[in-house]
Amino acid sequence: MNRNNIFILVLFWVTGLGGNAQRLEDYYQIAAENNPGLKAKYAAYEAALQRIPQARSLADPTFSFGYFISPVETRVGAQRARFSLTQMFPWFGSLKAQGDVAALAAEAQFQEFLDARNALYFRVAQAWYPLYELQKLRLLERENIRLLESFKTTTTQKYENGMGAMVDVIRVDLLLNEANTQLEILDKKEASLTSRFNTLLNRGYDEPVVVADSLAAGDMLMDYRKDSLLVNHPRMAALDLKLKSAEAAEKVALKQGLPKIGVGLDYVLVDERSDMVLEDNGKDVLMPMVTVTIPIFRKKYRAARQEARFMQEGTALEQEALANELTAAYHRATFELQQQADLVALYAQQSAATRQAMNLLLSAYGNSGKDFEEVLRIQQQLLKYERLNTTALSQYFIALEEVNYITAKTR
Repeated sequence: MNRNNIFILVLFWVTGLGGNAQRLEDYYQIAAENNPGLKAKYAAYEAALQRIPQARSLADPTFSFGYFISPVETRVGAQRARFSLTQMFPWFGSLKAQGDVAALAAEAQFQEFLDARNALYFRVAQAWYPLYELQKLRLLERENIRLLESFKTTTTQKYENGMGAMVDVIRVDLLLNEANTQLEILDKKEASLTSRFNTLLNRGYDEPVVVADSLAAGDMLMDYRKDSLLVNHPRMAALDLKLKSAEAAEKVALKQGLPKIGVGLDYVLVDERSDMVLEDNGKDVLMPMVTVTIPIFRKKYRAARQEARFMQEGTALEQEALANELTAAYHRATFELQQQADLVALYAQQSAATRQAMNLLLSAYGNSGKDFEEVLRIQQQLLKYERLNTTALSQYFIALEEVNYITAKTR
């Protein structure tokens, strides 16, 4: 299985996406599979995993060979060459402690990958909901143009029949020009929003994007998802693992200050003497050896332990700062969420009342041909409320996605 397949399998495991995913969730999956920034985070995690076997491995054995240019004469013959093989062993438990440091650091890297994935989902949502808003605003503008054109037909007929004023026709023309220009601006804006969205998915900037036909704000509970604010957030988990890694690093520094033991073997080639007959004449020498390092220069070991303690202190302070940051961000995002929910409800109520008033004015205008200016004013007021409702609904869901990111909602 290649590396890309492993990456995709991990994404499926950590996202929990099902076959009935909604449209936005489909885009989450595409972004997670294609976004180069997220892939870089996963590659960093894979790299961190490779440090574990490195940390748990013994140092390479040492082999040496020496040749006596001037043979060393001994009773049983002249020594010609020497072979030495030595293996050093750190103090008991050192390799395990070093492996623990690397393993905890790799786990922290994975939590950073999860946070990067969640942040990517939030950015995708931030780019997707404005496209929904744009689609709805264009529909409102087209409906506005259709209505204004029907007004123009009506006012023109009334003017020709002597029941209306030419100024009413001019007023409609002014609003039509404004509406057509606004629609053109919205059409041009789509390319920019689509490009921004597709960049996150790492695909062609002009790839079509499908958005929902309609959205509805739901009821928000008090302290929405607050219980998972500091418990499940990957950044908090990463700092917790870094703290444990720093504690393990202090143990490593302690063990590095203890003696290392080496076990070796020397083999010496001895020439046979030809001038006499001796027991063991020319017998090669085999000599086991034990080596012990003497760590008398303690300054570097004390500094390593002090470094690990400062890392623990710094990480603990980072945890406190992050907790404050997440808490503040949570309250800001939930306020924004509640505010937009209130505005959605307000604009829906205002739209309904304004539409009722407009129907009454239209009926009166049809009978008398008077107060058309008020009809237009109310119609534009209705359009304003419907635009504001659309924008508030988009902002509501963006705020909801921000709360989900801050509280590390599992998808």
